[in-house]
Amino acid sequence: MKLDCVIMAWALYLFLVMFWAAPMPLTMPHSAASLETLRCEGATAPGSVSNQDSNCHTNDNLTGPEEDGFQIKGYTFSKPFHLIVSYDWLILQGPSRPVFEGDSLVLRCRAWQNWPLTQVTFYRDGSALGPPGPDREFAIAVVQKANSGHYHCSGIFKSPGPRSLETASSVAIRVQELFPTPVLRATPSAEPQEGSPVTLNCQTKLPRQRSATRLLFSFYKDDRTVRSRDLSPEFQIPTASEEHSGSYWCEAATEDNQLLKRSLQLEIRVQRLSSTAASPTLTSAPQKPAASETASTEPPGPLPPLTTPSSEDPCLSSPLVVPDPHLHHQMGILLKHVQEVRVLLGHLVIELRDLSGHRKPETTNAPAK
Repeated sequence: MKLDCVIMAWALYLFLVMFWAAPMPLTMPHSAASLETLRCEGATAPGSVSNQDSNCHTNDNLTGPEEDGFQIKGYTFSKPFHLIVSYDWLILQGPSRPVFEGDSLVLRCRAWQNWPLTQVTFYRDGSALGPPGPDREFAIAVVQKANSGHYHCSGIFKSPGPRSLETASSVAIRVQELFPTPVLRATPSAEPQEGSPVTLNCQTKLPRQRSATRLLFSFYKDDRTVRSRDLSPEFQIPTASEEHSGSYWCEAATEDNQLLKRSLQLEIRVQRLSSTAASPTLTSAPQKPAASETASTEPPGPLPPLTTPSSEDPCLSSPLVVPDPHLHHQMGILLKHVQEVRVLLGHLVIELRDLSGHRKPETTNAPAK
């Protein structure tokens, strides 16, 4: 019985302690609270907003599952954003969307219930960006990739605050590249023939989030402008000549000219037409050499090979006369045998000459004996 009473007493005591401690976060200032309004722009009907990855919609009738980005048939969503609630005396508010080159950047040092601050200082990667002052905002008109880093702020609370130096947690700011450095290319070649067309293309690309951004392109040649600030990334030379040879480069810039980038130089060399490239002339057909009427004193050699019918012989070139392949083969064999016989006859003649040379001295020496 006593044990039950002790347990009940301890339970009642814990309940009273929890009940007394529960409203403390509501009465004690432990977070940089402020009133935020979430607005669904472009909505034609009452929408709904949540505190995590918030979305809004314009039509409550979901008629189909087909999805296209942030749109479903009959149901249109806004782009989501993240809502972070912090329980600190001081917080640093940064942009909720991606930051690109050329954008403006505004950072706000927010205090609990907007209590007054003094000696506000902004930092990037631990280094102060300026002397302490009363301004709670830090702005960069045109950001570059070098402005990326971890930012935070600090300040001293005035009455009714704690009158102490407080520091906010750091916020990572990453400045993304709006478009890469352009590359100048020549089509069809950087060494065109004289009189042919040439197209110079200033190639770069915008990110998907900034596909609606308009860029203006300029082209330069040998320190002079050949075309200035046009929406087309191409520059055409209809008929190339020697005067178009030189060093070219291009420039891509935003409409407000806050961000511009230049390409490397491209050497264009127009090739002159060669003087030998004239109109074709008629040449006479080769003639047969005349046969020699004088007999050759050299020993007979092998017969020339059998030639195939050519266009020089008007008889054989006729489409009505077709040589017999079997006859052609037999003639080849016959000519081969004739050449072998002639070679044998040539050897026989040489042997007879040598024999007659040996017999002549014997006939001259016989009377002398």
